[in-house]
Amino acid sequence: MNRPDMTTSVGMQVRAVSGRNERSGTPTEYWTALSNAVVDRIADNWEKTEKAYNAGRMQHYFSAEFLMGRALLNNLNNIGMIEEASEALNAFGQNLSDVLEAEPDAALGNGGLGRLAACFLDSSATMNLPVRGYGILYRYGLFKQYFEDGFQQEKPDAWMEEGYPFVIRREEEQVRVNYADLEVRAVPYDMPITGYGTDNVNTLRLWKAEPVEEFDYDAFNSQRFTDAIVERERVHDICRVLYPNDSTYEGKVLRVRQQYFFVSASLQTIIKNHLEQHGTLTNFAEFNSIQLNDTHPVLAIPELMRVLLDEHGFEWDDAWKVVTGTFAYTNHTVLAEALETWEVSIFDRLFPRITQIVREIDRRFREELAALNMHPGKIDYMSPVQGNMVHMAWIACYAAYSINGVAALHTEILKKDTLHDWHDIWPEKFNNKTNGVTPRRWLHQCNPRLSALLTELVGSDAWVSDLDELKKLESYMNDDAVLARLNEIKHANKVDFAQWIKNRQGIEINPDAVYDVQIKRLHEYKRQLLNALYILDLYYRLKDDPSLEVTPRVFIFGAKAAPGYVRAKAIIKFINEIAKLVNNDPDVNETIKVVFIENYNVSPAEKIIPATDVSEQISTAGKEASGTGNMKFMMNGALTLGTLDGANVEIVDSVGYDNAYIFGAKEEELPELRLNYNPRYVAEQTPGLKRVLDSLVDGTFDDGGTGMFHDLLNSLYEPSWEPADVYYVIGDFADYRETRDRMAEDYKDRRHWAQMAWKNIIESGRFSSDRTIADYSRDVWKLDETKI
Repeated sequence: MNRPDMTTSVGMQVRAVSGRNERSGTPTEYWTALSNAVVDRIADNWEKTEKAYNAGRMQHYFSAEFLMGRALLNNLNNIGMIEEASEALNAFGQNLSDVLEAEPDAALGNGGLGRLAACFLDSSATMNLPVRGYGILYRYGLFKQYFEDGFQQEKPDAWMEEGYPFVIRREEEQVRVNYADLEVRAVPYDMPITGYGTDNVNTLRLWKAEPVEEFDYDAFNSQRFTDAIVERERVHDICRVLYPNDSTYEGKVLRVRQQYFFVSASLQTIIKNHLEQHGTLTNFAEFNSIQLNDTHPVLAIPELMRVLLDEHGFEWDDAWKVVTGTFAYTNHTVLAEALETWEVSIFDRLFPRITQIVREIDRRFREELAALNMHPGKIDYMSPVQGNMVHMAWIACYAAYSINGVAALHTEILKKDTLHDWHDIWPEKFNNKTNGVTPRRWLHQCNPRLSALLTELVGSDAWVSDLDELKKLESYMNDDAVLARLNEIKHANKVDFAQWIKNRQGIEINPDAVYDVQIKRLHEYKRQLLNALYILDLYYRLKDDPSLEVTPRVFIFGAKAAPGYVRAKAIIKFINEIAKLVNNDPDVNETIKVVFIENYNVSPAEKIIPATDVSEQISTAGKEASGTGNMKFMMNGALTLGTLDGANVEIVDSVGYDNAYIFGAKEEELPELRLNYNPRYVAEQTPGLKRVLDSLVDGTFDDGGTGMFHDLLNSLYEPSWEPADVYYVIGDFADYRETRDRMAEDYKDRRHWAQMAWKNIIESGRFSSDRTIADYSRDVWKLDETKI
């Protein structure tokens, strides 16, 4: 068929979406039009890819979240249409940058878990691998964060208000999901995932919950207007928000309902396709692998058992053989609270048949371990059902053929601690798959200046889909011209970011200062508090000695706290109080500044990361599974200031201790250090630290009468249900301060700093999600490249 050129196509689309002459279109209408034109351009290849994948072995990636970020530029970049799109918009007096800024971030994820899933889909498409993602089409996602007097506040993130062309409703492929108290229509919305330099277009399938009957007509006509829509609203609650607050029983019920909804709908689609292709489910595991991204999708295991037993007449042993050949489980944490457990009563209320199957899995598990002469106490601890609680991770560990951690250190901790009982019995299940990030979005797209330099030096853009190509640039480590250009690129990116943050939040920052950045979910183990204490200590040092020469620095934070996580919210308030003190003090605000980016998500990250000099990766050793922000910063030439935790260990292994700043107690040292650890005594013996901690409660800062700053201090000094200073903030402070001060001093040698940055860039191939996906595909999923 003769397809219209891009200019004609965009013009036609603007008229269709706006009902006006194309010269009257708004940037948002042009964003919609251009997005529609992209979908039109890839539609044939998308359909061909689906058909090719459906016929062979597939990997199905189940995840509660996919933090996709903006789609238009990513797709234009991948299919090589940026110039064409820019020219088409120019023809109508529009600017591509303005049109791109009109796109909302798809609110389908929260933090590293969802962003990892998004990177994995990008790599799978680029590598022509038959991988399909499955999740939920959230109406409001997590939440939109804003600050009111320094406190985090939340409001709904209505990201689809103006429509979203990159999610296509597939009404004809809807299925029914049944609970004991509710029947729901699950309607799929498919998002195309383009790969770089390939015709293949993979799919992310997102499920939306809709009522079987939209409206109770009889109730409405009887003037019971609210009753007429009660059922509809109950159904819509399933997809309204990501991670509804589960501090109440009803919140937990909604979480479990949500999880069952998307795994049941996804399995129905997968089974339907398998039967169409192969006619029987006995060979299901031969053609299908399902990766469980953390414990949220683990209900898929008993649900597949239910379908095989009840709908297809399998005997238990035959069904279990299919299940145990199908599922693989990724563990993302060593923290106990993240290994989900649910009350049996929730299962009884929502799906009694699933309860029966879980109890039978539990009975057979106990029987199997008893036959191995395991101690009864150990059997009780490992069993999927303990008392009135269902342990989702234990079901996953029993049923999955593969259990992986996401960094070398994390996997070793799983083997020797968190999951050591499982490793003792089934060591062959365990493997490591260190996380990675896509270089398409996190270098090629977000840092065009550096990208152009790398393409020039490599001689092609081959590095974009094979990041190991950058290792060939080692010889430029001592090339003064290249190092000078690297410094110029970083400075230009900092100028851009300074303008962006001024426009967004009205804060002026100095591009010549060190940009020292910590952007990640707010959690105590990530130790944003340690960062804040350092800044306050530095402030006091500058006030005490005005002659103190300090490298100018801008301290940048970006983080959301879960709505029910009170202490995390207290840390946000504390950082904002420090920012108010520092930024309004003319004695210091030319030397140091503090910036907290509101509503941090993927798009702000794309602005911050290319401009960053120092990447704060300061979690308590042994607590961070991997981290992926550390990898994005590394790719863009920021130096890691961090502990030997998560993937930091492997980053240092790649670049060497001379090209990173490592501090703090190691994971293996902490147990002994804690034996006689008295944080109050250590604080008193550490110069300057007690004054900083006292400022939490001595009236220096205002917590709005909430008492949250007293609670923060008490958590560091006083044992409660957990030890005092459980994340070793005070214990690591002195080493952190010395290392961070040294780092700031080193920044003055701009040539040497550029050499260290260059080393980080060229060694980042190890942390490409292409490498991670190649490992999964080879070792776990057993996939063949399927290029259309």
